[in-house]
Amino acid sequence: MSAPSPDQILRHLRRANAVAKRAASFGHHPFGAILVGPDHETVLLEQGNVSTVNHAEAVLARTADMNFPAAYLANCTLYTTVEPCAMCAGTLYWANIGRLVYGMDESRLLAFTGSHPENATLDVPCRYLFAHGQKDIPVIGPVTEVEAEIAELHQAFWKS
Repeated sequence: MSAPSPDQILRHLRRANAVAKRAASFGHHPFGAILVGPDHETVLLEQGNVSTVNHAEAVLARTADMNFPAAYLANCTLYTTVEPCAMCAGTLYWANIGRLVYGMDESRLLAFTGSHPENATLDVPCRYLFAHGQKDIPVIGPVTEVEAEIAELHQAFWKS
């Protein structure tokens, strides 16, 4: 499977952040995810956060699983604003999505949310979770060129 270019990575992470901003505008937590096809250009799905148990990445992965064959998803990339939690990484794994790209580490998110009851962060890096599975899922992230843009949205949201 070919890798996305640096330009594609930045463009898709910025689109995921726009999805996160839209989610926040509806009162949801500011997380956004998009699924990009094997050509690294075609956006197949996009999803903002819905609730504490319906995170953007998990809802997107479940929707992808219902709409695309596993062999096709193995050549797709999920882009997300923040490193997926254990639930979302597990859902991505079981949906057979082949690659993950994220903008900001979950550990950095914890610095903004603290002990906020709506975001009780699990400190389990997605790479650790994937390393204990039977599929090789390449991970790109954090991506420093967009990290500040994503962090700005979270700083503003979690202060309120």
